[in-house]
Amino acid sequence: MANRTVQANRIDALRAFNRFYTAQIGVLREGLLDSKFPLTEARVLYELSARSETTAGELSRDLGLDRGYLSRILRGLSSRGLVEKNPAAKDRRKHILSLSPAGKEEFAVLNEISRKANADLLAPLSDSDQSRLLEAMARIHDLLSPQEDRRKAFVLRPHRPGDMGDVIALHGRLYPEMFGWDGTFEALVATIAADFITNFDPDWECSWIAEVDGEFVGSAFVVKVDHQTSKLRLMIVDKKAQGLGIARALLNECLRFARRKNYKKMTLWTNDVQTAARALYASAGFVLVHEEPGHDFGVDLVAETWDLEL
Repeated sequence: MANRTVQANRIDALRAFNRFYTAQIGVLREGLLDSKFPLTEARVLYELSARSETTAGELSRDLGLDRGYLSRILRGLSSRGLVEKNPAAKDRRKHILSLSPAGKEEFAVLNEISRKANADLLAPLSDSDQSRLLEAMARIHDLLSPQEDRRKAFVLRPHRPGDMGDVIALHGRLYPEMFGWDGTFEALVATIAADFITNFDPDWECSWIAEVDGEFVGSAFVVKVDHQTSKLRLMIVDKKAQGLGIARALLNECLRFARRKNYKKMTLWTNDVQTAARALYASAGFVLVHEEPGHDFGVDLVAETWDLEL
């Protein structure tokens, strides 16, 4: 009987939290966050923006939506000119979904509304309480994920004191291990990190720290070059966390930030041996614009500059 009472109390507590949180984030209103989009439509728009291209089958599977219900949502969004459907290049029977230019504009507005609403939720909290909240949310996400997916849970957050040491240390360990670079690369990373902290301008720059189970596993930074150009810097993911989609998530967040700030271009520096990173950049639309052979960090390299028009 005691166990049943305890379980009943836990269920009641969970239901109370769900009622509290759904009221906090406004999902019970007719339009999500007082927008013109109900929750499910907004989520579909978000997924189409995050994925660039996908299929109805993938959306149905990943969002847990009935195919017929999703089909009606997509038809409605298409009729309003927000979603485009085109035959796949390799299989004409398969249709690729993507946001239209109008859909991208609508999502940009919705995304900004969402970010402001969440910023308003965080605003009354101190930095330490914001960190506690994000860590608690990450733990909830981890515990409620399917058992086979728990290893995939990660959280992205802004940098805080102590993170730069982890960023420098991971670069200093991983690049010599993977590419045979010497300690001068770690010195370069330390300089970049110090410059970022010293000159950090939150109105134009941002940082993302990736964690799995509270452990640092990666980073990415957006640095201002000028009012037109941003630079992607210090993007890295630890080998033990690769394959979880963290690199793509870091890059997407950096690109979203740059577009919100109305940068016209993002640039980055890499080199020819970083094949996985180069493939990721290419898939996001970056274009190789300059190559320069040289001898850096104790090895022969071809330094590369990649640009993306935003």
